[in-house]
Amino acid sequence: MSVTHLRWGRDELSVLLAWEPAGPVRLLAVGEASALPDPRREPERCAQLAHLALPVVEIQTAGSGRLGTSGKRHVDGVAARALRHVAHEESVSDQGTQHLRVRLADEAEGVAATVLFTLRAGIPVLHTETTVRNAGERPVTVEYVSSLVLSGLARHLPDGARWEDRISLWLAANPWSGEFRWSRATLAERGLYDVGMTAYGQTGSKNRIAVTSTGSWSSSEHLPMGCLEEPATGRALLWQIEHNGSWHAEIGDRFGDVYLSLSGPTDREHQWSRRLAPGDTFTAVPAAVALVPEGGFEAAAAALTEHRRATRRPHADHQELPVVFNDFMNSLMGEPTTGALLPLVDAASAVGAEVFCIDAGWFDPEPSGTVGPGGVPGWWDAVGEWREAKSRFPGGLREVTEHIQAAGMVPGLWLEPEVVGVRSPLAAVLPDEAFFRRDGVRLVEWGRHQLDLRHPAARAHLDAVVDRLVDEYGVGYLKLDYNIDIGAGTDGPDGTDSPGDGLLGHNRAYLDWLDAVLDRHPALVLESCAAGGSRTDHAVLSRLPIHSVTDQQDFRLLPAIAAAAPTAVPPEQAAIWAYPLPEHTEADLGTVMVSAMLGRVHLSGRPDLLSPDQLSVVRRALATYKTYRHLLPGSRVRWPLGLPGWRDGWIALAVTAQDGTTLLALWRRAGAAESITVPVPWISTEVRPAVLFENGSAAVIDWDGRALVLKAEMTAESAVLVAFRDLAAG
Repeated sequence: MSVTHLRWGRDELSVLLAWEPAGPVRLLAVGEASALPDPRREPERCAQLAHLALPVVEIQTAGSGRLGTSGKRHVDGVAARALRHVAHEESVSDQGTQHLRVRLADEAEGVAATVLFTLRAGIPVLHTETTVRNAGERPVTVEYVSSLVLSGLARHLPDGARWEDRISLWLAANPWSGEFRWSRATLAERGLYDVGMTAYGQTGSKNRIAVTSTGSWSSSEHLPMGCLEEPATGRALLWQIEHNGSWHAEIGDRFGDVYLSLSGPTDREHQWSRRLAPGDTFTAVPAAVALVPEGGFEAAAAALTEHRRATRRPHADHQELPVVFNDFMNSLMGEPTTGALLPLVDAASAVGAEVFCIDAGWFDPEPSGTVGPGGVPGWWDAVGEWREAKSRFPGGLREVTEHIQAAGMVPGLWLEPEVVGVRSPLAAVLPDEAFFRRDGVRLVEWGRHQLDLRHPAARAHLDAVVDRLVDEYGVGYLKLDYNIDIGAGTDGPDGTDSPGDGLLGHNRAYLDWLDAVLDRHPALVLESCAAGGSRTDHAVLSRLPIHSVTDQQDFRLLPAIAAAAPTAVPPEQAAIWAYPLPEHTEADLGTVMVSAMLGRVHLSGRPDLLSPDQLSVVRRALATYKTYRHLLPGSRVRWPLGLPGWRDGWIALAVTAQDGTTLLALWRRAGAAESITVPVPWISTEVRPAVLFENGSAAVIDWDGRALVLKAEMTAESAVLVAFRDLAAG
C-alpha cells in the first residue's frame, strides 16, 4: 500500500507526516530538519515510525471509545483512527510565518477536522490548533479533542537505553504565594516505567502521568506547562497549553515508547462535552511546544519566551516598563482614603514611581477595618458596581487621581470585573442568565457570583464600568484581579451547556472582552492578576502587557518566586513586589529592591514612613533600574545555579540583553554559605563586571577575566545586582 510523506517546516524545526489511503495521518517526528529521517533514503525507519506513531489529532466522541486498550488515557481513540487525509495546504504570511493546514475527514461518521501547524522564523516552537466539524447529517457529541499529540519521544535513544531513566519530566507546582515551584524527576520516579508487557502484545502499562487543572484559575495548582528533558544530551521539549481555564496534559508509555498529549477541557476530567449539530464546529484550545537538541530546559525556555513575545498583542508598555506604585501590599491593604493616599502619592513620586494604582477598597462604604465572614473585608461580598465610596473620599476620588497626575504619575485603579458580591445591588439588577448557574441556581463562591461574559448584559455592564473609570478619573492603568475559582463551570444562559463547555465559553468571552477594551482604549494598561499568580497562562498574557506573579508578603521568600517567574512570564511583563518598610535593615532593603529589578517593579510598602536614608536607597534603586530597563525586552534568561528551590540558600537569575550586557541578581538567604561560585560560561572573558546596585550586602565580586565563573561573598540575607558588559559586543 502506498504511503505519502510530508516534510514541512524550517531548518530549526520541522515535522514529518505520513498517511496511507486506509489509515490516519500520523505525526512521525518533530525536530531539527537535519535530524528528521528521509523517507527516500530511510524507508524502513520511516515505516517503523509510522507503525507506532499516533494520529495527528486525537478525537473522542460519545459512543466511539478506544481500540486495543482501555483505561484513562486519551489516545488510541476509534474516532481519531477513522479520520483520513483529504487535503493539506501550505502558506507563508507577509511576516514570514509558515502555516500548514491538514484537512481530515471520516465520511462514514460525518466527522471532519483541520489541524493547523504554525512556525515562526528563527523560533524552534511548533504552535498547534485543531478544529472539528460535524460534516454529517446527525448530531455528534465530542468529548475530547487534543491540542497536540506527539509520540516517538524516546525512539532516538541508544539501543538498550531505558527511557524511564533517561527522560526526566519537569513540572511546576504553582501554589498561592509560592508560585513557579519547578521540580525534575525521571519518568520512573514519577511513576511511569516499562512494565514489560509489550513483549506479550500489549500497548504498555496503561498508566499515565496526568496533570490537570479544573476551574477558572488556570494555574492555581500547576502551571499549564511541562518539560521532557534528557539530561545526558540536553535535548528538551517544553510545552505550554495556551488557555485561561481548564486543561489537561498526560505523558504515557506506548509500545516501548513515550507520548505526550495536551488538551483543554475534557469529559473525563472536567465535565466537558460539546454537542455539534450538522455544520457546527469546535476549535480546541491552542498549544505550543519548544524543541531544542541541546541546552536542556533553559534553552527550551528561551525559545518559548521568544514565541510568547512574537504572539502577544503589541503594547507600548512592553517597551516603556514604567515603575508602578500599588497601595496594597504591606501598605494600605485595602483601606485607601484621601488622607492615607495623598502622602503615599507624594512619597511614591519622590522616589521615582511613574504609575500610581489605588488598589482594593476604593469603592467600599463599610467603616474602615470592617471584617465580614471568613475574615475578609466587609466589602468582599458587596462588590460589583465599582462606584467610589464617598465616606473614603470626601472631596471625591477625582481629587486623588488629579493629585496623582499633578505629581507626574498615571492614575490607576484596582478592579475585579468578573465577580458580583451576593450583597451587591447589581446582583438583583442583572438577569440570572448573566451569571454562572447549575440546574437554574446561581453559583456562589466565597460570597461572590461569577459573571458569564457571553451574556450581553454582563458585558455591557463591564464595558460601561471601564469606560466610566477612564473618562471620569483619567485612569490609564487598571489592575484586573480575580479572587475566586468558580469550579467546573456553568450550564450556560439557556441551561444546555455541559458545565465544562460553559466555562470554556466564558473563558473565551473574557479574552474577547479584553481585546475589545484595548481596541477602544489602546493606551490603557491592563494588569493581569488572579490571587497572585493563579491565572498565569499565555491566553491572558498574550493580551495584557503586565502580570502580577504573586501575593507573597515576606520579602525573604520572594526571591525564589522572582527568580523562577521568567519560566512562564517574560521579564518585561513580570510584576514583582518591592515593599520597603521602616523596620527594614540596610540588607533587607537591598533584598527588597533587587528582587524586583530584573522584572517589572511593583513598588508598595510605606515610602511615606521611611527615613531619609531609606528613601535614598529606594530612589537609587529605581534610578538604577531606569538606566537598563530598556534591555529587558528581548533579553534571554538564565539560571546559573539552576532553577531555585523554595529554601535554597543562594539564588541566581541572569538576563542577557541583545547588546551583550548580562545583568545578574544574586540573593544570599538564611543558612547559606558565606560565598558562592556562579558559573557564567556564556560571558566573554573580555568583560567589565561591576556591582550595579547593592545595599548592606558588603558584596565582594572576584573576577579575573579568565575563569568563566564569578565568585561572590556577601552578608547573610542580602542581595546584589551585577552587570557584565561584553566589550566584544560593542
